[in-house]
Amino acid sequence: MKLSCAETASPWNRNDSMWVQRSLGMDLSELLLLLRVFSAAWGHPPQVNVALWLSPPSALTAPCLLPAAHPASTGTLWSCRAMMKLLPVAPLLLLLLTTLEARPKHAALKCRTGPLDIVFVIDSSRSVRPFEFETMRRFMMDIISNLDVGPNATRVGVIQYSSQVQNIFSLKTFFMRADMERAINSIIPLAQGTMTGLAIQYAMNVAFTTQEGARPLHKRIPRIAIIVTDGRPQDRVTEVATQARNAGIEIYAVGIQRADMNSLRAMASPPLEEHVFLVESFELIQQFAKQFQDKLCGVDMCMEREHGCQHSCVSTPGSFYCECNPGHRLNVDGKTCSLIDACADGRHGCQHHCVSVRGSYSCRCRPGYYLSQNKRSCTMIDYCSFGNHSCQHECVSIPNGHYCRCRSGFTLQPDSKSCRATDLCNGVDHGCEFKCVSTEGSYHCVCPEGQQLQADGKTCSKCGAGHVDLVMVIDGSKSVRPQNFELVKQFVNRIVDLLEVSPHGTRVGLVQYSSRVRTEFPLNKYHSADEIKKAVMDVEYMEKGTMTGLALKHMVEHSFSELEGARPLSHNIPRIGLVFTDGRSQDDISEWARRAKESGIVMFAVGVGKAVEEELRAIASEPVEQHFSYSADFTTMTHLVENFSLNICPEEGKGETEIRSPCECEALVQFQTNTVAILQSLTEKNILWGDAWACQGAGQLRTGHTWGREG
Repeated sequence: MKLSCAETASPWNRNDSMWVQRSLGMDLSELLLLLRVFSAAWGHPPQVNVALWLSPPSALTAPCLLPAAHPASTGTLWSCRAMMKLLPVAPLLLLLLTTLEARPKHAALKCRTGPLDIVFVIDSSRSVRPFEFETMRRFMMDIISNLDVGPNATRVGVIQYSSQVQNIFSLKTFFMRADMERAINSIIPLAQGTMTGLAIQYAMNVAFTTQEGARPLHKRIPRIAIIVTDGRPQDRVTEVATQARNAGIEIYAVGIQRADMNSLRAMASPPLEEHVFLVESFELIQQFAKQFQDKLCGVDMCMEREHGCQHSCVSTPGSFYCECNPGHRLNVDGKTCSLIDACADGRHGCQHHCVSVRGSYSCRCRPGYYLSQNKRSCTMIDYCSFGNHSCQHECVSIPNGHYCRCRSGFTLQPDSKSCRATDLCNGVDHGCEFKCVSTEGSYHCVCPEGQQLQADGKTCSKCGAGHVDLVMVIDGSKSVRPQNFELVKQFVNRIVDLLEVSPHGTRVGLVQYSSRVRTEFPLNKYHSADEIKKAVMDVEYMEKGTMTGLALKHMVEHSFSELEGARPLSHNIPRIGLVFTDGRSQDDISEWARRAKESGIVMFAVGVGKAVEEELRAIASEPVEQHFSYSADFTTMTHLVENFSLNICPEEGKGETEIRSPCECEALVQFQTNTVAILQSLTEKNILWGDAWACQGAGQLRTGHTWGREG
């Protein structure tokens, strides 16, 4: 780029000034001061004192002192030899000073329109030549120089685009004009395509968001996009520009030289004559900046006409709007204001009372409460925490005071502080059939010796009823065979016939096992013998392996749970488990047989055919001889009656079975007696297992084993 002193109308190329700054190692302010020194020493530019340039070196060793009256003088001596180093660039320096001095000075008149959110959208495509882009920089800085910028005034953002969009700084980045100019000077053009539509999309979706510093729309601060481009867009702009305008963005389209007028008109906001500008050359853009400044800032519309605003008027480009003072809202007429009742909308969140205070509110609490740290909720004053209540048992805080309260089973005395135990049996309708016994804060019913407290906790019954919780665990493995499984079900039903089945009497549950375990029905499923017998006959044969240990585990964990109908141990209802098996278990039984007995279940074991005596004995409760049966067939079942000892309830200290009450003992004895009677009856009729296993077991198992060993 060639420059001459005569070409004062041509703008100084910023690349030249930047080269000078880098070469001399000084910033622009220092450079301007040095240029003024040159001006004082060798004649004000463009007149150059060539004689000094041609002086011998000795003449340059003397110090050069500027006149005291010169504006650049600070009384500092300048070495002419030092200044000699600048001679190679002296013409360039003088031309730079001439251009800067000749640059038009715009009046420092600020916009009178109030705050704006302005985003410059600058075309930096490859069609924009370097010196033209420098002119764009100057255009932006000229506009910014006359804006009242600040966080509560006008905010400015800059993006550049070509084939992509780059954010230079957002609306929230800088609030000082010097910072903005520094960032604009550091822009490096992208030098690619011209994707104007993409840039408008970015401005709408990113640059003008509150996250990037744009003020919320309800504040009615104008959002202005100034698009500066020199070419035809390579993408569609009409649709995205319409979306941006509908989103509240006012678009000014500034075209330079080769810009497409139709594209500019498609981008700009109406009226087009006020928002579309075409500058024929980059040399004219500086003059255009002043005209654009007038268009952007315009006149103060609040001063030009009677606005009618009750509180304050805010001028915008070509228009104005009314604003209300804090604590007031604008009425529908857009001019008058009314006081805001901040409590009226119900969103204050006050727990007790909301009090409006000129556009705001405060929360207050009822007497006896204080406002919490969140300034909304209320907490009751804990008068008991003061420590002077003297309550014997409990102190209860209430609004504006407290009172004393006694624990359950006690009565507050006339002094309202001390407590005395209460005989609940005398003070309530306890309903005990025999006797009520008071305890601290409660009571319970008891029955006379020889009778048992029923499940209702009040009535008593004689022990002769023989009530139990009975779970029968039957072997459904393939070795039993279907026809014998039907006989097992008949045997189960014969036992049920002799029981007093009812919710408050005997309860019966049934579990079948093979390789897995299945609850056929729990203890609380049926409440009559007929229902149980029908359910037993409907049981389907499983026909797989023999997992007796798994069946015992299921019985302990589930069958005797209160969830499945077992009554609490405190009711002294015996829990009986009756296990039928025909062969060796395929898993270990010892662990869960032990747990069953430890949990209070009285275990009976019946083995037939290939059943293993050791396993039966492991299952049976103590004394073992009275709790298991072992036989190859049922021809010897008549011995069961003889060997079935009634001494299942030993005297205290002599027996091994823990009995919780005489009634429980009698129930167990009656169950054993009934079971043996059934076995005897079936043996006589020869209907259970019969000859099918008699021969098979004759040579393998000792016969004559019954509920205990023969003597």
